[in-house]
Amino acid sequence: MPQRRTRLGLYLNLYADPADRPRLADAVEQARLAEEVGFDWIVLGERHLHRPGYHEAVTSLAYLAAHTERIGLATAGLIAPVYQPVWLAETLAHIDVLSGGRLTAGFVLGYRPEEFALYGTRPGERVARFEECLELVTRLWTADEVTYDGRWTSVDRAFLSPRPVQSPRPRIWNGGRVPAALARTARMCDGWTTSFNELDSELPKKIAEYRSHPRGPASLGAEVIVCREGFAAGTSQGARTALEAPLRGLYDAYGDWKRTSADAARYAQEWDDIADRSVIGSVAECVQRLGTYGEMGADGVVLRIQPPGMSQRDALSAIELFGTEVLPRLRT
Repeated sequence: MPQRRTRLGLYLNLYADPADRPRLADAVEQARLAEEVGFDWIVLGERHLHRPGYHEAVTSLAYLAAHTERIGLATAGLIAPVYQPVWLAETLAHIDVLSGGRLTAGFVLGYRPEEFALYGTRPGERVARFEECLELVTRLWTADEVTYDGRWTSVDRAFLSPRPVQSPRPRIWNGGRVPAALARTARMCDGWTTSFNELDSELPKKIAEYRSHPRGPASLGAEVIVCREGFAAGTSQGARTALEAPLRGLYDAYGDWKRTSADAARYAQEWDDIADRSVIGSVAECVQRLGTYGEMGADGVVLRIQPPGMSQRDALSAIELFGTEVLPRLRT
């Protein structure tokens, strides 16, 4: 059997505060380095009502498209139920056009009640809104004209001009942990993005479950993208020294944000528990960890290297080490 090529994504830190360099300068510097050393994607998440700040994902994606040339541009993920589907389809299509066909559109259901309230939607509607949104986005990306009468959106002979560059359309990812989310992802999307806190012991069973579900007629595949904390350094202790304090700060914040989520308790973990579901350590350890995910059936791994509070210097060092030392060993 041919060896699966390991694809690697860099999840960019979009947290903002008054001390940040302007115009997403740190994110641009990281994205350019990731492109230079062989990463496959830069990946953006989405958050609202966050102090001191969080850069808006879609416009940030367009900005990063203008400052890179080859690297894939992905989201993991946009909160689909809060968006007007036609606007979302048109905007993301235009990012694909402007970037020369580099977009992968990743979505999630969302979980914070305050974010739904901000956009005038309700958490109880999120599954139905998600499905309506993705159906319209997919059809508008691929059809000459679309007539659709949904629960929240109706269009008559609508079309996009220009449509996305990629044919038949950009790939669509979706996140989620429960069986219904896996079945929905197989039916409506092309890839499943795991949670950053999905336990390694759970992954083989969930990957098999996801790939066992029937795919919809418009599906382009069933790839698996594992999301993990990541940091490479000269030694295990060096990686822990750079990452532990910023990561614990992020997890404390997540514990508050996810107070209404079923997996809130997973952010109150000992370091060894975190390390066991991350790609952290020396070059050899990171190679081994990434190889393990490939053996599980992952098609790619997205690494969150820079939690808020980590210096740009440390983040760039880890990105370069992954690209120049870890990836070549995996790919040979």
